[in-house]
Amino acid sequence: MLTIFSQACLRRDVVSHLCGLQLWVLIVCFGLSISMTHAADPVAFDRDAKPYLKKYCFSCHDDKKMEGELNLAVYKEPQRVLESLPKWETIIQRVKAKEMPPEGSPQPSEEEFQRFLSWYGTLPRPENECRNLATDATQNFYQGYVMSRRLTRAEYANSVRDLFGYDFQILPRIPADGAGGEGFDTNGSSLFTSAILAEKYLDVATDVASQLLPESLREQPAAIQPGEGSQSTNPLETARRKLLAHWPGAGLTPREAARLNLEPFVKRAYRRPIHKEDLEPLLALFDQASQRGDPFPQAMRLPLMAILISPHFLFLAEPEPSQEGVHALPPYPLASRLSYFLWSSLPDDELLQLAESGQLLQDDVLKAQVRRMLADPRVRGLGENFGMQWLGLSQFGETTRPDAKLFPEFDSDLLQAMRQESIETLTEVFRQNRSLRELLVADYVFVNDRLAEHYGLPKPGSNTMVQVSLTDDQKYRGGLVTQGAVMVHTSYPFRTSPVLRGRWVLEEVLGSKVPPPPPGVPPLPEHDPNAPPLSLRERLEKHRLDPACAACHNRMDPLGFGLENFDVLGRFRTTEAGLAIDASGKLPSGENFGGPAEMKEILLKRKEEFLRNLTKKMLGYALGRGLNKFDQCVIKETLEALKSNDGKSRVLVEQIVLSYPFRHRYTKK
Repeated sequence: MLTIFSQACLRRDVVSHLCGLQLWVLIVCFGLSISMTHAADPVAFDRDAKPYLKKYCFSCHDDKKMEGELNLAVYKEPQRVLESLPKWETIIQRVKAKEMPPEGSPQPSEEEFQRFLSWYGTLPRPENECRNLATDATQNFYQGYVMSRRLTRAEYANSVRDLFGYDFQILPRIPADGAGGEGFDTNGSSLFTSAILAEKYLDVATDVASQLLPESLREQPAAIQPGEGSQSTNPLETARRKLLAHWPGAGLTPREAARLNLEPFVKRAYRRPIHKEDLEPLLALFDQASQRGDPFPQAMRLPLMAILISPHFLFLAEPEPSQEGVHALPPYPLASRLSYFLWSSLPDDELLQLAESGQLLQDDVLKAQVRRMLADPRVRGLGENFGMQWLGLSQFGETTRPDAKLFPEFDSDLLQAMRQESIETLTEVFRQNRSLRELLVADYVFVNDRLAEHYGLPKPGSNTMVQVSLTDDQKYRGGLVTQGAVMVHTSYPFRTSPVLRGRWVLEEVLGSKVPPPPPGVPPLPEHDPNAPPLSLRERLEKHRLDPACAACHNRMDPLGFGLENFDVLGRFRTTEAGLAIDASGKLPSGENFGGPAEMKEILLKRKEEFLRNLTKKMLGYALGRGLNKFDQCVIKETLEALKSNDGKSRVLVEQIVLSYPFRHRYTKK
């Protein structure tokens, strides 16, 4: 069984790579291209854009210098800009934030600044892009289409948990997945399946089957009484009783009893209607076990293991339409897309029933399901799997951690409490349909007794995470930016790092990429014992006097300085090594702040950048692929909807779920 499964998966990878190679050859040989159907005003470009670029941008970004690998000199006419709108969105964001031109360079007048932005705002956008998908014919150098993908390890563990109603704690036993487009492990192109991985899944399936159907089990468990299932004090026993609801005897042969037991589980596991050809191979395995003398419950193990390693369970398989082109998703694949987006798990009975009736394809029904699912506790999967990857915290505490000698108080309990704080904050915002602004500035935190004591807050009297309101003098906390997990993640093992923290805010929160340091830049100099003591801030300010460093550090360092009140472990402090901490900062835009609370308020003023980045990230996570130009109008429409609805989190999810790319797929033949 394992050999066949592994070979099938490997063949799938080979075919997908060959398809990609054939496409690349076609592009190179035939120069597939597409022209924009909309024209831009060349007069406005020559009047408002070209002089601005020559005067303030070409000194660093022409075909000779290309700082940040950006050459703006190639844009000699507006049509070239239209062909690179995603890149230009980033450029305009930097200009709007007044990060470009950098400090120390000639600065435009307010009139020049506004005319340049106004020119960009009047560029035409193709009208039909919101109702289109990238295909070989519509996208230059198109990288492929969304294939039926393997479940991530978190999705697999959650699916097994929800299939049986019991958490078997299998996640640590499955190897971690890589990240693909937009930085998420849901990207289909990065979810490879190897023979070693298949063996791991087989080990897990064997263990699950053994726990459900142990050797000691010789008689039928007592039937579940109406309403008893969810109230059972032993969820493993409840799962066992559901799996063995039918027992040989009373007119039932062992094979008939096995079929009745397997049918509901197979339908849930495969996430679609099942047919005779789905059940017969499983019953054949049951027959094989029975013929070798296995008692009835133990004979159920083989078909159960086969379900858990079946491609129908392990892969999100979207059926291939008969003809090439863009097609609407049928109800069952749409149900799976929705449940794995919001819950990181399989659809429940209500979703499957709506798929069976076809009602799930209706906009109002789909929107109602989004609201129901966001209110369900399983939405924690969104907070954990989307949220932690978006924030760069999915490996929190696994790769680097504070030095054990300097910070012995950083133990596994504190690590887990910090991790849970981030997950609960993200989950609560979506579960309660709060404004997304609370991810930046909130008047509450999630803590347990251990974390509250660490933060210097009153203990809530709970070992689990609870929401605690902040007083006015505690507003330096609240929101994601000042959480302990972020502070630990953006520190070195021995000290804090304003550079790492500032870069984290720019990249993960605002979506502004920071290029790596140029070669030959020396590290931050250590303190000279013969010189007067210098704070970390003073040492960094000396370091960024180098013009090669100033452009990026002027953007990063002020944001990092605003977080210097937090030590390596995220505890609030006012001094370091006997020196007062200066947490003030001045941004390239000219805005000043005096500490973390004021800095977060300034970030809130840049909520358009924050919401754009969050929308882009969540769309890439939901689609399981990298984004392309046809997705840009989904982002644009979502931002407009968020602006009209006070940034409510539900609006973000609804816009993505109801979007054309989420409900359609491209099929290549």
